[in-house]
Amino acid sequence: MRASVPFRAVLISITALWGTYFLIATLRWAVIAGHDTVDMMQLRAIVVLCGVAITLMLWLLLRVFDARPIWMKVAASIVLALPVALLMAQVNYTVFSEMNAKMDHEQTAQPKDGPGQMFPDAPNAVPACPNADASCDADPAFGQASGQKKYEEGVFGLLQRLTEITFSRYFMMLAWCAIYFSMLATAQVRVAERREQIFRSAAKAAELRSLRYQVNPHFLFNTLNSLSALVLTGKAKQAEQMIQTISSFYRHSLTNEPTSDVPLEQEFDLQKHYLNIEEVRFPERLKTEFDLPDDLVDARVPGMILQPLIENSVKYAVSPYNRPVIVNVAAREEFDRLVITVTDNGPGVPKDAADGFGIGLANVRDRLEARFGPDIELTSGPIEGGYKSEIRIPLTRNG
Repeated sequence: MRASVPFRAVLISITALWGTYFLIATLRWAVIAGHDTVDMMQLRAIVVLCGVAITLMLWLLLRVFDARPIWMKVAASIVLALPVALLMAQVNYTVFSEMNAKMDHEQTAQPKDGPGQMFPDAPNAVPACPNADASCDADPAFGQASGQKKYEEGVFGLLQRLTEITFSRYFMMLAWCAIYFSMLATAQVRVAERREQIFRSAAKAAELRSLRYQVNPHFLFNTLNSLSALVLTGKAKQAEQMIQTISSFYRHSLTNEPTSDVPLEQEFDLQKHYLNIEEVRFPERLKTEFDLPDDLVDARVPGMILQPLIENSVKYAVSPYNRPVIVNVAAREEFDRLVITVTDNGPGVPKDAADGFGIGLANVRDRLEARFGPDIELTSGPIEGGYKSEIRIPLTRNG
């Protein structure tokens, strides 16, 4: 991904530069000279159009140095701006040559102490100052003479005039080069930001995959242990039923992209499959309840986000005890937030098992923070008559 300045931005910057020059030079001429303004505007417009074209040529040359170090860009600007300025000076001289000849004739014919003429764009005109008592100097800032300065005749005089125009155009081009490379630096910053965002997104996706894949081995370990127990106790029918349910569970769980969200209805269905597997192990002890309002079936959640919480209920509430335990999974909306609870009426988590229980909670918390940022809440603890884990996340839907 290479940074570059769009042609449109380049053209706008060049047009703005020469448009400003045209405006200032025209106003200066109208205020100080006050005559032949239309003719001067037409000639100056030709110079400006040529200046735009020549500056575009300079841009094509500068583009070669876009990816180079800053010192090379500065050196290229200093070197390339000189021939460009010379070319502009020649264009300026050629465009105003007839006007120069006309003014030379009028200057010679008028009285020595007359009011004088002033053509700021005409480099070889010899106008008088607006104020006869004032001392005027050459004003190369616009490539013209604005005072009582006479040039030498012949080749030396031509070079002298072209040099003064070149001087002003040279610094004008250096100024535009600085503008161009500042725009390029801005484009490079934006490209770097986009690249950083891509890397950040890739890292986030990798983190989500890692956390998501942590769930599968843990679940597989538990279900295989349960299956082994059924086989060893001679419960072939229950074992066959569990194998079919495990197959259905993985068919649903593995079809989704690990980093993508799933509809809450699909997440509930997946957990029903899991609890069906566990019901084969605990047919008399495990009872399940699911409460999903119709208006929340399309709410989006990370896939298998409830798995560790439900596993903990089975492990610490159902497995160790010989009485029926109800595992309730419910969802509701509160102030544009999705609230999901996993509740059981078991004895809670033993103190000596708190560390192992915390691993599942940590995985859920890390996945939620990776997906939604810090705008999440995860609480887990004993309640009257059982144990509850609760998730609060921003409510998002399909579409």
